[in-house]
Amino acid sequence: MDKVIVTDPPRAPLDRVDALAAYGVATVHEALGRRGYAGTGIRPVHLGSRIGGTAVTALCWPGDNLMIHAAVEQCRPGDVLVVATTSPCTDGLFGELFATALMERGVRGLVTTTGVRDVDDLHRLGFPVWSAAVSAQGTVKATAGSVNTPVVVGGQRICAGDAVLADDDGVVCVPRALVDQALTRSRARAEKEEATRAAFRKGELGLDRYGLRATLDRLGVRYLTAQEYEAERAAEEGGTGATP
Repeated sequence: MDKVIVTDPPRAPLDRVDALAAYGVATVHEALGRRGYAGTGIRPVHLGSRIGGTAVTALCWPGDNLMIHAAVEQCRPGDVLVVATTSPCTDGLFGELFATALMERGVRGLVTTTGVRDVDDLHRLGFPVWSAAVSAQGTVKATAGSVNTPVVVGGQRICAGDAVLADDDGVVCVPRALVDQALTRSRARAEKEEATRAAFRKGELGLDRYGLRATLDRLGVRYLTAQEYEAERAAEEGGTGATP
């Protein structure tokens, strides 16, 4: 592992990231062809937050948060701190004191593959966190790692300056070079969903709007009255109608 702190990574334009975040994780994930989602293992510590920002990454050793301290210095307004470890670790690498320092620097939230602690204080501060665990287990500050080098979160490679979006549905990463494309596609998907929402409000069924009746027919799904269904069950069970 490189022992390096990269001080000036290019960042995705924050106004574009903000516009993208407004569409939410699920829409952006779908718009990008179901790419970038960090999976079900990274969940919000508290519900009700939606953020978007540019990634500052920290790669730490398990049970050691030294490089988070180094990463704080590299953060600027609009960033999201993304923390991973060289091997699985659910210790509480992050807590209220880190959150206080990051809020002073305009950081919008934390995404981490590790555990966090001081959960009540984080909620009180209003600092959004997405993590793999909650843990009171403490850490040391003894082993060098890296800052602003690529990390992996939930199978997704995240580089410094990428767009990181997070809400109650989880976390999605959009590579810096794809932010404009993601924004165009998310806008189109949102417009399509709004048209569908309006149709549903008028009583149209998804079966008809999405052409799913033909799919049901192709798969051999039949429509039966209750009487027809019970008659078929009785015939299959030898005429008794008894449930096995």
